[in-house]
Amino acid sequence: MIFKDRVDAGHQLAIRLSAYANRDDLVVLGIPRGGVSVAFEVAQDLNAPLDIFLSRKLGVPGHEELAFGAIAAGDGRYLDKQVIAAAGISEQQIERVTRDVKDTLQQRALLYRGNRPSLDVSGKTVILVDDGIATGASVYAAISALRQMKPAKLVLAVPVAPASTCAWLRPEVDQLICVHAPEEFYAVGQFYESFPQVEDIEVQDLLQRAGPAAYKSSRSDQSWNESRSDITIDLDNVRLEGTLSIPKTPKGIVLFAHGSGSSRHSPRNRQVAQVLQAEGFATLLFDLLTNEEESVDQQTAGFRFDIELLAKRLVGVTQWITRHPATQNLPIGYFGASTGAAASLVAAARLPGLVTAIVSRGGRPDLAGEALGIVRAAVLLIVGGRDDMVIALNRQAHDRLQSPNKRVVIVPGATHLFEEPGALEQVAHLAADWFSLYFVSDRASQGSSFVKMSRSR
Repeated sequence: MIFKDRVDAGHQLAIRLSAYANRDDLVVLGIPRGGVSVAFEVAQDLNAPLDIFLSRKLGVPGHEELAFGAIAAGDGRYLDKQVIAAAGISEQQIERVTRDVKDTLQQRALLYRGNRPSLDVSGKTVILVDDGIATGASVYAAISALRQMKPAKLVLAVPVAPASTCAWLRPEVDQLICVHAPEEFYAVGQFYESFPQVEDIEVQDLLQRAGPAAYKSSRSDQSWNESRSDITIDLDNVRLEGTLSIPKTPKGIVLFAHGSGSSRHSPRNRQVAQVLQAEGFATLLFDLLTNEEESVDQQTAGFRFDIELLAKRLVGVTQWITRHPATQNLPIGYFGASTGAAASLVAAARLPGLVTAIVSRGGRPDLAGEALGIVRAAVLLIVGGRDDMVIALNRQAHDRLQSPNKRVVIVPGATHLFEEPGALEQVAHLAADWFSLYFVSDRASQGSSFVKMSRSR
């Protein structure tokens, strides 16, 4: 039994849960991170609200990969007495590890939900979903915690779990739905054709897309008088798809140039775009590659490093946006990620005076080559503090840039993808400040304001 991916697993689970569809008392809870991807599909198919339920293993001190128990949101905790005895773990160590893990769960809850409250499960039918179960310790802790919240019915639903784990957990819930319960079991991922790591930003994105009002953030509910539309841009016999969002009185427009196999659906770029939109900027997220090119690129990674092609597309889209009635007189900026940063610099060099500002997130500006000596737009290069190689490449590109306004900003503790709590949000606000600074007409009067914004090079 092999699932194509978590989306397929979610649909297969939903079929077996169809009796719960369209019920007013139903809540679907996903266990981050992978369980949320499956739970999202279940919630969509059953027409139910989606929330998260956090649980995490307790690692043996010095051998954290080995669990001696697990805790969950609330007061749910499971302790494996045999492992505790064998490892000689003291009561003080148990409490210290529990306290540290609780702090981590609280940080995760804040990261995923923000200030939004969790959905009320009291008196409801609750379907708890994960992408698979191995030992079952974390799920057991989650079940224990949920029981204290007094749901009317508790259903555990997973695509795959060992038969022995199913037998252990079945008496703990009102119903257990498991699509595949093999006797021989090595790892959850062996039952999926595609089983990539799910990142924090994807969990945030799925919660916002889920539908319940509780998860529609103020920055995405169009309360700021936004016009949003899906568009098609025809360029030299190539048709590119995009999403154009325009607030009532836009300060300017930011075009997103992605890289590394991403698209207009990139959850990271969408999160940054939401912040920019909330700050009054119009945004255009679009596909630099056609669907056919994207399919080839996923196999060869060839198109994403074709800076000439990406820059040519970006130039064409920029010229298109200058002819759009709602955006033709707006200042223009680029937000480039990965190789999209190089494409942004090359495109700006070919459009002198048209592109005002460029922000690069974890980008490869070094790949812009000779354009570094030509571009005059204000350039902000944002790099994660733990992304050593890319920091070096950005510093080299910064030194070659001839733009009169350029800066490198390092986000402390962030890795290449800025997936750490709060890292991507910091990127978004740095970008908003940079575009605000250089979209104003009187740049000279604003020239020193960014110094206070962040420590930089």
